[in-house]
Amino acid sequence: MKHRRNSLFLLALAAMLLAGCRTPGPYEPLDTTKYTIENTDKFVLLDQAAQVSVTCTGLQERILSDGRLEVVANVKNREHRRIQVQINCVFKNEQGFSAGDETPFRNLILAENSTEAVRFTSLNNLARKYTIRVREAR
Repeated sequence: MKHRRNSLFLLALAAMLLAGCRTPGPYEPLDTTKYTIENTDKFVLLDQAAQVSVTCTGLQERILSDGRLEVVANVKNREHRRIQVQINCVFKNEQGFSAGDETPFRNLILAENSTEAVRFTSLNNLARKYTIRVREAR
């Protein structure tokens, strides 16, 4: 009886050890936005201060009659104080590459808890995509 109990114990222990030693299957690829954030997002906050203070409540885009792209971003101040940020737009072609059209950073002063509409228009008719970038004023 004692010998049978020991045999069952050793058999159960071996089954548990073998069940826990399975070989791992293929790993799923990890998708990261570390290097693709500019290609996937239309509104990007470039620094910690902007991430805390600013949000985008809406984006509107339209093709003008001459083929240029016009974008309007509603930028909201989340703070209970007046802030100053810098904002620009990088226009991109259909494949997501720069269309050679990037606006200079311009200062935007936002009153406390206010929302401002900021308008950007491309210089050429190659632009079909865009990235609006916001950073703390320097």
